[in-house]
Amino acid sequence: MARFPVPVSILDLGSVSRHGDSATALAGATRLAQTADQLGFHRFWVAEHHNMPVVASTAPAVLMAHIAARTDRIRVGSGGVMLPNHPPLIVAEQFALLEALHPGRIDLGIGRAPGTDAATAAALRRGEGALSDQEFPQHLVDLMGLLGDVRQGSRLHERFSATPKAQSHPEILLLGSSGYGAQLAGLLGIPFVQAHHFDMGGTDQSLRLYRERFQPGGRLAEPYPIVTANVVVAATDQEAARLSLPGRLVRFWLRTGRPVQLLTVEEAERHPDLAVARVQPTESLIGTPEQVGEGLMTLLQRTGAKELMITGTTAGYEEKISGVQLLAEALELAPGELAAED
Repeated sequence: MARFPVPVSILDLGSVSRHGDSATALAGATRLAQTADQLGFHRFWVAEHHNMPVVASTAPAVLMAHIAARTDRIRVGSGGVMLPNHPPLIVAEQFALLEALHPGRIDLGIGRAPGTDAATAAALRRGEGALSDQEFPQHLVDLMGLLGDVRQGSRLHERFSATPKAQSHPEILLLGSSGYGAQLAGLLGIPFVQAHHFDMGGTDQSLRLYRERFQPGGRLAEPYPIVTANVVVAATDQEAARLSLPGRLVRFWLRTGRPVQLLTVEEAERHPDLAVARVQPTESLIGTPEQVGEGLMTLLQRTGAKELMITGTTAGYEEKISGVQLLAEALELAPGELAAED
C-alpha cells in the first residue's frame, strides 16, 4: 500500500505478564519506544493506571522522562494523566519540567476517568469526598493557563508559575470515550483523542460533537481529532489471531469485573473463559501488516482523523516490537526530523 496519509502513533501501558515483573515490563516499553522512534511513528504515549496487576505505568511523568531521555525524535506523552487525581499545579510543574528537558517533544494528554477502581481513587484523592470530577473543566482551564495557554476563567496562572522561565510549552490534548470530553475539547479548541480502542462504541458520535462544538483557540484553527485503535500484527493472520488471545481475555475480564492477569498464549489457549472472550464484539484489527493497514485506512476514512494511535495487548514485548516493525513497513512510515524542528 502507499505511504499512510496521516501520522501514526503508539499508546502503551507497560504491560506486566503473569510470569514477569514491573522492571521487565518497563524495559520492554522502553525498547518499544526506541523502536517506534527509529521507524517513524509520531508519538509514544504512556497511560496512568493504579493498583492494576497488569499495568506498570502508574506515574506517566516519571516514565516519560525515562523514555524521552532514551529516544531522539519521537514526541513523548501521557495518554493520559487523569487530572481529577492530581492538583493542576503539580501536573503543570511536572510537564513544564519535562518540556524544559526535551523542548518540542512533550505531550500532555489529559483524562477525566480515575484510571482505577473507586477505593484506589479515594486513596489517591485522600478521601471519598474528593471523588467528584465536577470541577474538571475549571481544573483543566487552570492547568492550561499554567502552561501558557490562558483562557477565560483561568485563575492559577496569575499567582503561580510552573517553572521560573519557560521557553516553550507542552501540547495539551483531551482524551475521551464519550460526548462529554469531545464537546469540552471542541469548546476549548484543543486536540481530542477518541478512545476507540475501548470498544465501547460511540466513536462517530463523539467526533461529530467535537467538530460541531469546535471553536478555534490557542494553537488550533481547525479540529484535530486523533483516533486510537487496538491492533495485533503478525506475519500471518493465524499467528496474529493466536497472539491476540491474552488480550481478548484481559478485555473480557475488565468488562465483567473479574481479576485480570496477562497470560501466555499457551495459557490463554487452555483457559476456560476463552470461548466466551472470543465471541465478544470488538473493532480490534488483528491480522497481517497488510490486513491491519487496510483496516487502519478504513478507520481513517470513516472518522476523518488527523492522526491514528495504535495500542494492543500481547503476552510480551517481543510480539509488540515485531508487530510495529511489520506495520511500519506496510504503512511506509519513515523517520522525520527531530520533533522540535517540525
